[in-house]
Amino acid sequence: MANLQTTFAGIKSPNPFWLASAPPTDKAYNVIRAFEAGWGGVVWKTLGEAGPPVVNVNGPRYGALLTPDRRLLGFNNIELITDRDLELNLTEITQVKRDWPDRAMVVSLMVPCEEASWKAILPRVEDTGADGIELNFGCPHGMSERGMGAAVGQVPEYIEMVTAWCKQYSKLPVIVKLTPNITDIRQPARAAKRGGADAVSLINTINSIMGIDPATLTMSPATGGQGSHGGYCGPAVKPIALNMVLEIARDPLTAGLPISGIGGIGNWRDALDFIALGAGTVQVCTAAMVYGFKIVQEMSDGLSNYMDQMGFASLDDIRGKAVPSVTDWRYLNLNHICKATIKQDTCIQCGRCHIACEDTSHQAISSSKDGKRHFEVIESQCVGCNLCVTVCPVPDCLTLRDLKPGEVDQRTGKTVSAEHADWTTHPNNPTRLASATAA
Repeated sequence: MANLQTTFAGIKSPNPFWLASAPPTDKAYNVIRAFEAGWGGVVWKTLGEAGPPVVNVNGPRYGALLTPDRRLLGFNNIELITDRDLELNLTEITQVKRDWPDRAMVVSLMVPCEEASWKAILPRVEDTGADGIELNFGCPHGMSERGMGAAVGQVPEYIEMVTAWCKQYSKLPVIVKLTPNITDIRQPARAAKRGGADAVSLINTINSIMGIDPATLTMSPATGGQGSHGGYCGPAVKPIALNMVLEIARDPLTAGLPISGIGGIGNWRDALDFIALGAGTVQVCTAAMVYGFKIVQEMSDGLSNYMDQMGFASLDDIRGKAVPSVTDWRYLNLNHICKATIKQDTCIQCGRCHIACEDTSHQAISSSKDGKRHFEVIESQCVGCNLCVTVCPVPDCLTLRDLKPGEVDQRTGKTVSAEHADWTTHPNNPTRLASATAA
């Protein structure tokens, strides 16, 4: 069996699957159930400083973007940090960590951007026996109006300053949770590293409004007739999260900084994408809220089976391996040629490929042959754009085929050369250029 054990920023856990700081990690009852189900770690829901309790709305806190068959695509929330007493949270964290010493226990924190506030809460968290702290610099609603959350995460100087305070007043590993509501995710990550962060986690939720009620023309969901923008998460944000994780993983100024990937992870394949792009652990929230804690069993079994099939002994064999395959657009092989191919024995003659290509693309799929309904690729028009593959409802019926050296592109009349067919050997390949320069 493949080894899923993980050490992240010095924090050990039996697998890389952690629950993110959110409602599922708000109390001991939930966290114990999660550990019993097999989660490798949790990030306890964000704690604030002692004082007047946080008050959440007693009305709709969540909204969703659903498919016609009511599968969840995106999830929106306006819930704030924990509204439970700080002392109660700390007591529960202490007991859970004592009872589950092999699981990762990270505590999320958000207090005012004042040195005294951080200095006061850090030793109290450290006394619980927690393995690390996560600085919530990402919450986009409610708390940001009070100068916390994303209000800090959008200012690199604040990130660096608060991170440095936490490194000064605590011995625990410091994970900085980044907001995606920013133009260039590398800037806050660099600031976190300058401040001494042991790792970063991302992405937090994206500013969003789910829609309006057509009967009243008011925002929906709403509380008492009014609503507020919230944080968007779920499967729909995964591509955004992957891009931001990748940008940090390949940035020379954040090289080596451990990354905990968050955003739309619902199964082992999602987790694999994050790990292959540089993540050391993955954090899950929405999928657990929709399907329950036992989804971690599919995640662990699926990833383990994949690794066994591929001959990977540990997660180190996967982590970051896809990063070199991502480059800037200017370095792409513009001489590479591929064509769409239809497997006639599995084609159901629905015509979706033809309609999409005929109306919006390159008119490269014919719709009839010998007077009968029949769909076939016209190679002299096909540019290999992948639209037909995307809209085809039959798995693997439509695929792209790379032209081999010596083949002629019927669209341009050019013959494919060996160099252009295998970009890894081409003298203009940026990776090859970098290797030659280093040598």
